Amino acid sequence: MRLLFSGLRKIKKVHSMLISFMPLLAEAGAGNAGGSSGGLIMMLTLWIPLIIVFYFLLIRPERKERARRQAMLNALKKNDRVLTIGGIYGVVTNVHREANEVTIRVDDANNTRIRCTLSAIAQVLGEETPSEKQKEG
Repeated sequence: MRLLFSGLRKIKKVHSMLISFMPLLAEAGAGNAGGSSGGLIMMLTLWIPLIIVFYFLLIRPERKERARRQAMLNALKKNDRVLTIGGIYGVVTNVHREANEVTIRVDDANNTRIRCTLSAIAQVLGEETPSEKQKEG
């Protein structure tokens, strides 16, 4: 959720920046009706920085987040405590990377287990310690 809202805030910032540049673009196009070479240069000098800002505010952070998430899922192993996208806490009991599937133990008392896809893991909370296993058992 946090990632979604931060992405929306960034999109709103870029949108407001684009709107603030619109009068400049209109002025540049109207002011140079005689020749088109000056208008093209002016247009490029306005659009290139916008594209660079767009890249650094939206595309690059999204790539970093995607790489971080992929590294988290690649490092997922047995006995890791996880939180699913549905809000279910559990402990990983088995990881099938070929099938893109993970088995999570939700309740030790009833031996309740859930199978879900790797993409359903929202967060890895750490590894379950032996003392936590004894508390639950």
